[in-house]
Amino acid sequence: MKLFNLTDLIPLLARDQRLLGIDPGERTIGLALSDVRLSIASPYGSIKRAKLSINANEIMRLVHKEGVGGLIVGMPLSMDGSFGPKAQAARDWARSLAEITGLPAAMCDERLSSAAMNRFLIGEVDLTRGKRAEAIDRAAAAYMLQGALDRLRWEQEEE
Repeated sequence: MKLFNLTDLIPLLARDQRLLGIDPGERTIGLALSDVRLSIASPYGSIKRAKLSINANEIMRLVHKEGVGGLIVGMPLSMDGSFGPKAQAARDWARSLAEITGLPAAMCDERLSSAAMNRFLIGEVDLTRGKRAEAIDRAAAAYMLQGALDRLRWEQEEE
């Protein structure tokens, strides 16, 4: 299955379907869910990075449980916005995940999402390093998904 632009993915969703934000890290995959109105992203959880087929099965359980109709996968662009090896790996992973799950997927720039959430968790929530490590992936996924939802809303208002 091909990857879509965010604006092209939205019409593929059925009424009241959610988007699943996915931040595919090297060890952990952060997950976040939108509400059915596609306006608010919330951290959902994380899963341990494993073979794609195993992760796809875990994601499909969540898809069925929560009424997800599309995937937004983080793309780790370089700080200058260039497309490097990590971004290529994320795109290949997202394309394969979309193929396995049969769900439409779009990529979203996730630069600085982990750094922003780490600063927030240190400064505002004052979590210990161990608890921060548990929370960072799902918080980064929510941050990235919220950015995509905000961009989508801005683009719709411009039309």
